Amino acid sequence: MSDADIIIIGSGMGGATLAAALAPSGKRILILERGTRLEPSPEARDPAAIFGRGHFRPDEQWLDGEGRPFNPGNYYHAGGNSKFYGAVLMRYRAEDFAPMRHLGGTTPGWPISYDDLEPWYQQAEQLYQVRGELGDDPTEPVHSGQYAFRPVPDEPAIADFRRRLQAVGLHPSSLPLGVDIERWLAHGQTPWDAFPDTCGGKMDAETVGLAHALQHPNVRLQTGARVTRLVAEGGRVTAVEVQRDGRAERLTAPVVVLSAGAVMSAVLLLSSADAAHPGGLANRSDQVGRNFMNHNLSAVLALHPFRANPSVYQKTVQVNDFYLSGGPGGAPLGNVQLLGKISGPILASDTPIPGPVAGWIARHSVDILAMSEDLPNPDSRVTLKGDQVVLDWKRSNWEAHLALVAELKRKLRKAGYPVVLSRAFDRRTPSHQCGTARMGANPAASVVDANCRSHDLENLYIVDASVLPTSAAVNPALTIAALALRTAAHIRERPAA
Repeated sequence: MSDADIIIIGSGMGGATLAAALAPSGKRILILERGTRLEPSPEARDPAAIFGRGHFRPDEQWLDGEGRPFNPGNYYHAGGNSKFYGAVLMRYRAEDFAPMRHLGGTTPGWPISYDDLEPWYQQAEQLYQVRGELGDDPTEPVHSGQYAFRPVPDEPAIADFRRRLQAVGLHPSSLPLGVDIERWLAHGQTPWDAFPDTCGGKMDAETVGLAHALQHPNVRLQTGARVTRLVAEGGRVTAVEVQRDGRAERLTAPVVVLSAGAVMSAVLLLSSADAAHPGGLANRSDQVGRNFMNHNLSAVLALHPFRANPSVYQKTVQVNDFYLSGGPGGAPLGNVQLLGKISGPILASDTPIPGPVAGWIARHSVDILAMSEDLPNPDSRVTLKGDQVVLDWKRSNWEAHLALVAELKRKLRKAGYPVVLSRAFDRRTPSHQCGTARMGANPAASVVDANCRSHDLENLYIVDASVLPTSAAVNPALTIAALALRTAAHIRERPAA
């Protein structure tokens, strides 16, 4: 007898959402998570611990494309990276699903359309209790329903910031967020970007997806269970090899779902190479690990020396005026959204700015994230060097990102912020990693089909950011959740093994 009807590897946004959707089916579901649950601690709301000492960062080294080691900042906990995410739950724009010309090239499009995914976006917004409002964003795609919750309110300084953007002709709108702001602030007066959720204030994969799934007695979560290898035979995954409590186990299930994240899902498939699959599992196309994308991001600080910003969380406004156009020749540039409020310790932790000066800047700044699309490139990839993960990220579309930052700075100065500073994020920051097991209709050029099922292994599904054919220029969490719900519907319709 098999150990479960469905084994899900990973409990991040994809795996947890899939488990929540499949739980009412009565099928025996086993979720394997290599990490543990995050517990409350003083460090959970301490910016010096989080940003300065890297208290929650795993003790892990990857290699970059030049062979240099770096600490990647991926997290291994129940809920995955969503425990630390900025809780932006935003839909891709409808145009993102079709080929789109950028300054850096043209995207390939998706094998499904926005309309195919829209009902699942709607369900994902309901499941994750998204706070938002329709009507202000000119790029917002059609919604089949309204948000069930009002947007997280602007603090006074941010309400003024929104008015200033409107006065210079922009169309600021409310960020769709998965945050219970009262609950979050009751446990500490901090923002939530990169702060771990140990109080249930964020609607993350653990507090929502896993919580819903584990209400059902047919669902089990095993933490501390590191999957080391998938075994395949005859076009099927026949076993999942796991290390747990110092022991090796071999588990079986008629359906196996890989949801370990864009890098680690690719690593597991590559690590599972055997005589019949020398390039790794699900890799007949030689696309596993390729097309790695990581958004082009810059932090932009808008300052006025005589106007303080006492906001606690700040992160409630976005601007998409440059999303579909605005660059040379009308090329798209990207999304602009507020960061969680930067404090002196946060700013000092990643810059040479002395603490007192960093504190003054933080008290007088509005902190903004400029985000541009990174285009798929088969040479931007995850590989293995022995057991060592190698991430050779090749940035693309950087000209568009520089144009977005320049245009944003121009508008901010016009809006009454005479000093505007910017700094690009580096590869140590896991900035919405995706694309290493791309979805596509052609098995020779992709890893999974439109239902997230492997082209090569009929009982293997991949449900995480790795399947995204494009990165768009928005946070991917809601798209991952919507795809998980859509894939769950497909799995429910599968004939019994």
